[in-house]
Amino acid sequence: MSFSLAAPFRDRLSVVHQLDPRAKLVTTLAFILTVSLIPEGVWGAFALLFLILTLLAGLARLGLTYALRRSFVALPFVLAAVALPFTVPGRIVFRLPFVGWGASEAGLVRFATILLRSWIAVQAAMLLNATTRFPDLLWAMHALRVPQPLVSIVAFLHRYLFLLLGEASRMLRARAARSGRLPGTPRPAVVWQGRTAGSMVGNLFLRSLERSERVYDAMLARGYDGTSRTLQWFRWRTADTLALSLVLGGLAALLMLAHLR
Repeated sequence: MSFSLAAPFRDRLSVVHQLDPRAKLVTTLAFILTVSLIPEGVWGAFALLFLILTLLAGLARLGLTYALRRSFVALPFVLAAVALPFTVPGRIVFRLPFVGWGASEAGLVRFATILLRSWIAVQAAMLLNATTRFPDLLWAMHALRVPQPLVSIVAFLHRYLFLLLGEASRMLRARAARSGRLPGTPRPAVVWQGRTAGSMVGNLFLRSLERSERVYDAMLARGYDGTSRTLQWFRWRTADTLALSLVLGGLAALLMLAHLR
């Protein structure tokens, strides 16, 4: 398998990497909650949150644009709100040619707010993954008294995702090995390609079910009882308390100022 379970993690010697995983998990969740509670149209608050993420990426020695370059993966999901400018009532700013749909000012503000919220929240999650190993995140969830079934679901989702990618890559490699085409010959019809892709998706689903059963049997044979375990144990330090207090206090102050504007 050509996919690594530690792919998002970037091992650096930095202050952020050395913080307790519990502190980083709590601050990330608080950051995402703050982003979601910022009122619509408070662009200064969003700019400040983005600046905080940029500074944290610099402190983690990841580069100022590490999360920025990878956060555009959230943009396709924002397309679900692309109709808001044309459905929210308000002062019409412009109209689309030919169809005559009018985009309201309130709709544009709401759409831009959703876009910024999603974009900044994804950057925060990526910084957490880049500075914390996944087993440490599971340990932090367990230490924070997150229900064990939820921790197990997150762990299996992460691990089985890479198994699924491995199965898909092997199927694509097998298809490429059996689909030789002479130079200059036309490509297969789109209908044939769609039928082949649908057949591959079905085969992938069946192979994934069989693979998951084998993996689960292997886990039971090795004594799995539903408990997440880790070889590393973390101790809460004064630096963790200071970092958590500073971030939570700053986010609370920013949220209050945003609502009192």
